[in-house]
Amino acid sequence: MTAVGTMVWLASELMFFAGLFAMYFTIRGAAPQLWEQNTPHLNVPYAAANTLILVISSIWCQLGVFKAEQGIPYRTGTLLQVKQWGMREWYVLTYLFGSVFVAGQVLEYSELVGAGVRIDSDSYGSMFYLTTGFHGLHVTGGLIAFLLIIARTFTSRRYTHSQATGAVVTSYYWHFVDVVWIALFATIYLLQ
Repeated sequence: MTAVGTMVWLASELMFFAGLFAMYFTIRGAAPQLWEQNTPHLNVPYAAANTLILVISSIWCQLGVFKAEQGIPYRTGTLLQVKQWGMREWYVLTYLFGSVFVAGQVLEYSELVGAGVRIDSDSYGSMFYLTTGFHGLHVTGGLIAFLLIIARTFTSRRYTHSQATGAVVTSYYWHFVDVVWIALFATIYLLQ
């Protein structure tokens, strides 16, 4: 039931982001000159590298899911024995990559604000920060979920099916956030 509930909730989140995409394309169609004026400020290679970091974090997340499903919450060997890692180690790596992604967005925001692209500057700025900002908040929520899942591996004596389910549904959310970002990246950075 938890997995089904998570999928239903993610469907509602998909509708939320669909609304943001609709706003983005509507405003872009109404004021194309703002896109011509502001998109040169975007650092596409930087955003592509940041996107790659998020995509790789999804790979680490899925490796953690495999371990959770096998009932292996933490490593059985040394830290350098990657094949012996459990869900905890893969989720810590996912958390670190997700944090780097968010920090990369913050750095990009500071550079854009310095170039005059602000949320209150015009419709382009509003749509850029609303779409990427809401995504960043979702990533931050996912990072908090990872911390909770990781913490459970330290506080539980026995790793149960319920805990594995929590790890799996957290991965659903993380993969969703990843796919949404790929669509945002393509829309904002590639379809200039």
